[in-house]
Amino acid sequence: MLNNDNNQLDLNEYASLIDLFTKACKRFGDKPAFACLGKSHSFNEIDKLSTDFAAFLQHHTQLQPGDKVAIQLPNLTQFVIAAYGVLKAGMVLVNTNPLYTERELIHQFKDSGAKVLVVLSDLLPTLAKVVAETPIELVISTHALDLVSPQIQPKTGLKNIEFLKALNLGSQESWQPVAANHSTLAALQYTGGTTGLSKGAMLSHGNLIANALQCRDRLANVITPGEDIFVAPLPIYHIYAFLVNLVLFVEQGACSVLIPNPRDIPSLIKTLAKYPFTGFAGLNTLFVALCHQEEFRALDFSHLKLTISGGTALTEAAAGLWQQTTGCTISEGYGLSETSPVITLNQPGAERLGTIGRPVLATEVQILDEDETPVPMGQAGELAVRGPQVMSGYWQQAGETERVFSKDGFFKTGDIAIAEPDGCYRIVDRKKDMIIVSGFNVYPNEVENVLASHPAVLECAVIGVADERSGEAVKAVIVLKPSVEADDARAAITAHCQANLAGYKQPRHIEFVASLPKSTVGKILRRALRS
Repeated sequence: MLNNDNNQLDLNEYASLIDLFTKACKRFGDKPAFACLGKSHSFNEIDKLSTDFAAFLQHHTQLQPGDKVAIQLPNLTQFVIAAYGVLKAGMVLVNTNPLYTERELIHQFKDSGAKVLVVLSDLLPTLAKVVAETPIELVISTHALDLVSPQIQPKTGLKNIEFLKALNLGSQESWQPVAANHSTLAALQYTGGTTGLSKGAMLSHGNLIANALQCRDRLANVITPGEDIFVAPLPIYHIYAFLVNLVLFVEQGACSVLIPNPRDIPSLIKTLAKYPFTGFAGLNTLFVALCHQEEFRALDFSHLKLTISGGTALTEAAAGLWQQTTGCTISEGYGLSETSPVITLNQPGAERLGTIGRPVLATEVQILDEDETPVPMGQAGELAVRGPQVMSGYWQQAGETERVFSKDGFFKTGDIAIAEPDGCYRIVDRKKDMIIVSGFNVYPNEVENVLASHPAVLECAVIGVADERSGEAVKAVIVLKPSVEADDARAAITAHCQANLAGYKQPRHIEFVASLPKSTVGKILRRALRS
């Protein structure tokens, strides 16, 4: 077991997320809080608009405190306004992926019981097909450019009101503050659902406040309150960016530059060119994609002092390429939706590449065997965590909740990790992704890290495939860099693996593809390759 250190986390600094937000707005006032699509809004402006939205919910709907409001938007300032408006009205956020299929939407809305949905107007035709099968009573729609210049929205026959009209109606009402404390439910953060139907992690105001303060403590040497400009290309409906941009950097008075479509790399680079950005959050695939663009390499990185990575393993090759290109190291962290999300995080400037860093403040970590017994130092086991950022459980899933907590109250992450002597942790893989070759355990992350270090490899994924002799064999699926020919690369990559991996870990099968399947947050989906 490891408790990060003897320092205590003062959760009494903020009574609720609304208290945190209100104090930040008073402290930073007219400083820019969020910028998107060329327009910025100050802390005071976000405070006023979110209050208007809260008043609309209180006076123009039948919702009561504790009711659920879903937000299905990309990275737009409207998301921020709606999110804080929902919390100010005493209601619960249900963050929803804009790329969800009809089946996924029906499940999440029914499971959460969401009664109101804030949605991108482009998605109204899809929503119209499913809304009758959900508890949604009112749809509030917005065009991406509404806050720049009001837009005409499609007519679908839905009972919906435009976002700007809702704000206008709310501005004519009086907001009625609702008491909230650390135990009050703030959000249902649905897991990715990669192993079945997604589940809603119940995150309280206290969970999210705790994690923001834990991250603030770890990043204190590279944050300047009221001065930072932090680029947000990762979706804020995902807990990683939600915590970083809507809680941590709000509390620190930073300006978050929201990127609605990070897959449009040229537009992302053009946006970056407009700001002397000091921080950037990403993941392995995005770092690699950007560094291979000449226009990105030509940017001014003189202000960049913080880059954080999470969501998927950071390869040493990607970290090295980013540092070579930008001059900034990458601080890799680790967490899950169920932990608000950060459990561990590398100290900026003192990173241990290949590890996820040390536990954040007031966080206990254990490495457990199958019997929930802590394993010796250096031995692999399931990473389990206990701390103020850990969820209370899954929404209406008592059985699933009981299954993921140990008898000592540690949340079992499902990830296999090793504790290092210096207090850092190293993820060796998901339990379900482990490959067993002739009785030997092979962790795909290790093989992928070796593959990614070869100069011909742009991206890669490793899976297990059936094998008559060894039970399973290692298969590598590789995207080559544009100028590389597959015939030339195969022998070189095979030799590289032979030089760096034990025989049973070496890929028996190598397949070259044009692209790898990824989730909406950029994770490579090994399950899609296995199917």
